[in-house]
Amino acid sequence: MPIAVSLLLFASCSTRKAELTYVADPSKTYQTIDNFGASDAWSMWTVGEMPQPTQERVARLLFSSADDAEGNPEGAGLSIWRYNIGAGSTEQGDSSYINRGTRTECFLNEDGTYNWDKQLGQRNFLKLAKKYGVPYLLGFLNSPPVYYTKNGLATNTGRDGTFNLQEDRYDDFARFMADVVQGLEKHDSVTLDYISPVNEPDGHWNWQGPKQEGTPATKYEIARIARLLDKELAARGMNTKVTIPESSDYRAMMRTHITGPERGYQIQSYFSPDSTETYVGDLKSVGRLMAGHSYWTNTPVDSMRMFREQLRDLLKKYGVDFWQSEVCIMGNDEEIGGGGGYDRTMKTALYVARMIHHDLVFADARSWQWWRAIGGDYKDGLMFQYREPGAQTDTIVDSRLLWSLGNYSRFVRPGAVRIDVTKAGSKDAASATDPYGLMLSAYRNADGSFVVVAINYSEKEEEINIDGLKAKGWKAYRTSDVNGEMLRKVGNPSKLDDLKLPPRSITTFVSEKP
Repeated sequence: MPIAVSLLLFASCSTRKAELTYVADPSKTYQTIDNFGASDAWSMWTVGEMPQPTQERVARLLFSSADDAEGNPEGAGLSIWRYNIGAGSTEQGDSSYINRGTRTECFLNEDGTYNWDKQLGQRNFLKLAKKYGVPYLLGFLNSPPVYYTKNGLATNTGRDGTFNLQEDRYDDFARFMADVVQGLEKHDSVTLDYISPVNEPDGHWNWQGPKQEGTPATKYEIARIARLLDKELAARGMNTKVTIPESSDYRAMMRTHITGPERGYQIQSYFSPDSTETYVGDLKSVGRLMAGHSYWTNTPVDSMRMFREQLRDLLKKYGVDFWQSEVCIMGNDEEIGGGGGYDRTMKTALYVARMIHHDLVFADARSWQWWRAIGGDYKDGLMFQYREPGAQTDTIVDSRLLWSLGNYSRFVRPGAVRIDVTKAGSKDAASATDPYGLMLSAYRNADGSFVVVAINYSEKEEEINIDGLKAKGWKAYRTSDVNGEMLRKVGNPSKLDDLKLPPRSITTFVSEKP
C-alpha cells in the first residue's frame, strides 16, 4: 500500500547518515511570523448560506488546528482570515458593470443608514473562524461604497487612474470603515484586528469593469485615507490596525513599474520622513508594515530570488516589515499551464509552496496569504466548488494546494521565528534553496518547538540529514500525490538523520515541546 511505504521512510535503523546534510542554527534568526491565511472573496457568501454541516466541514478544513483520531491534522490551521467588506455592486445588479459572481453587498444604504442583515454568508464564516480560534481577522475593501464613488460604481469604468471616491467623501469613507468594524463587534461579537482600505491601487489595468470591484489610487490619496482612518480609529478608542497598500507587484513597492511615479516608490514614500506629502510612519494604527502581492514576480524562476532580495534590502533600509498578502496563479505562471482549469494535484501545490518558501526566506515575509479560500474552475482557490450535472447544490472538495499551505500554517504558528538553514559547509542562506530540487526552511515556535519544512520539487527521492536542532523527538507530516497523503502524519523519527524525501512532496518535521 502506498501509505505503508511512506510510513517506512522513517523506520530505518541504519547507523549510516545520508551524504547530504543541512544545518539549522537557532542562534541565527530572521523575521517573526505573524500568520498564514486566505480570503473569503466571492465564494463564502454562498458557502456561508449552505446547510450547517457543509459550513462546518469547510470551516474545519480551513481553520482547525486539531488532530483527528489517527493523529492527522483536521485542517490547515489558517491563522488569519480576510473578510471582503462589500461596496454595494450586488444591490445595483446588472447596472453595476460587474460580473454577478464577483459582486458584493454593502452594509450602507443610500440614505446613510446601515442594514446589518447584509453579507450574512461571509459573516457566518467570520464567526466560524472565531469559533475555531483563528488568531487574526482582517477586513479589506476593493472599492468604497458605491454611494461615495465618483462614477456611482464599484468599478473604475470610465475614469482615470485616481481613487474612485468623491472629494468630499474621504471623511465619510473613514467613518464607514470604523462603523463596519464596530457593527460586526456589536452584531456578531467579531473583532477585526486589521483593516485594509485599498487593494492593488497601482495596477496598470486601471480596474475597468466588468470583472470585479476595484479602483486605482495614487500614493497621495492612500496616505490621505490612512491619516483620516487613523484619526477616526483613535477618536473612537479602537485598536484595529491599518494595512497598506496591498500593492499588485513588488516592483511598484520599490520603484516605478509600468504606471507613473504617483503610484510607485511606495516604501520610500510611506516610510521616509522626507516624503512629507505621503509619510504615514508616525500613525499609531498603521505601523511600519507594507502589504503587497507577489503576482508577476514568480516567473521566470531565476528572477524570484532577485526580486525578493531587492525588496527585503529596501524594506530593511527603511525599517519596514512585510506581508505577502495575496497571490494566486496567473497567466504568466506558464510552468503549470497558467491559471485556467482547477488542479487538485501536486503540480500547483508544489509551485505555490516554492512561492511561499521564496517569500519567507528571501523577502523575510512575516505573513503569507493566498487569494481565495474557495474557487471555481481556475487555480485561485484552496478548495474547489462545482456542481455535478443534475445536482441541486454545489460540491466543495479540498486539494493538495490547501494542504501544501497547511504544511506551513498548521505548524508555524504566530510568534514563530525563522531560523537559519544552510547546506553543511556553506554559510550562504541560499544554499538551502534549489527551486527545482530541495528547499528547506526552519522555525522556532513561541512554545519552543522547532519546525522544518522540506520541499522536494524534483522527480527523484532525496535522502538528507538535518543537524543543529536538539529535541526529544519529532513528528513528520507529508503532502504528496500518494493516495491519502494530504498533510498526513507519516512517522515519528527520533532524530533528523537519514530522512527520505519522496519525489514531488512537501514534508514538515515538528519537534516535541521542550
